[in-house]
Amino acid sequence: MMCEENQTQVTQIRLLGFRGLQKYKTLLFIVFLLTYIFILAGNLLIILLVSTIDHLKTPMCYFLKHLSTADVFLTTSVVPVMLDIIYVMEGILPFWGCMMQMFLFGIFGFVQCFLIAVMSYDRYLAICHPLRYSSLMAPDVCLHLVVGSWVLVSLLSSSEFFVLIQFNYCGLDSIDHFFCDSGPILELTTSDISILMSIDFAVSIFGIFLPFAFIIVTYCCIFFTILKISSASGKRKAFSTCSSHLTTVCAYYGTLATVYLGQAHEGSSSINKYRSLLYLIVTPTMNPIIYSLRNNEMKRAIQKIVSQIYQNGWKK
Repeated sequence: MMCEENQTQVTQIRLLGFRGLQKYKTLLFIVFLLTYIFILAGNLLIILLVSTIDHLKTPMCYFLKHLSTADVFLTTSVVPVMLDIIYVMEGILPFWGCMMQMFLFGIFGFVQCFLIAVMSYDRYLAICHPLRYSSLMAPDVCLHLVVGSWVLVSLLSSSEFFVLIQFNYCGLDSIDHFFCDSGPILELTTSDISILMSIDFAVSIFGIFLPFAFIIVTYCCIFFTILKISSASGKRKAFSTCSSHLTTVCAYYGTLATVYLGQAHEGSSSINKYRSLLYLIVTPTMNPIIYSLRNNEMKRAIQKIVSQIYQNGWKK
């Protein structure tokens, strides 16, 4: 099925960005640029520390490193283009460039669900089966869990992507957004999207809701195990080992619930555009803060690095 005679095939996508906020564009540019720098610096610091500090080479930190990697890729796939759009108040992407941005954004977003679920499994084994933890979370098992998460998410995202690119996009070529999100893009197609909606529902079940259900089950087991501990200090110690991850779960899925439940109700595309800033900016910003302030091992590693830099500078 081709475009009708009075319609032209879409070859590029115009991103309207934040058109209603022209007079605040300098402020927006500075705020988002500083936030992006913080996200890069914080998450790259976590990756560097976990890769170089011996006492951080644990399964939980290994999963955290890949979560930080996903955060870096997620924001980098969108924010540089968004900053350009803010500066010139409009952006133009080639059609296939727009499709690839949407595809990569989906992968980096979905993989976080699986990595957070894997981290909850790690906490479950550490608290509920401490004697078997080392054997059950051996390095090769950790590698398989991470690689499996990336591969599964790539397959899930590809199933939607290959259907999406088969559609016809005719006539309108502009979307009221600052990146190529699936919802606004679908408004441009003249094809029947019912098949894609079914696939999207299935992908959401496997990519979001099942990992979340798994997290709920593991934490129910964790809490029941903690309640069986007789001493108050033992309970506090056991809970402290999963407090950072539990905070991440609440932040990540709280953000997703705000975005997707908000989209489920009728609302303007402008409102949904601003909601999408939550999972694009807020969650990647929070992870370095959570694991820097609440994780004692990470704090010790940062203090060690700062101390070494200070001592080397003092010697010079």
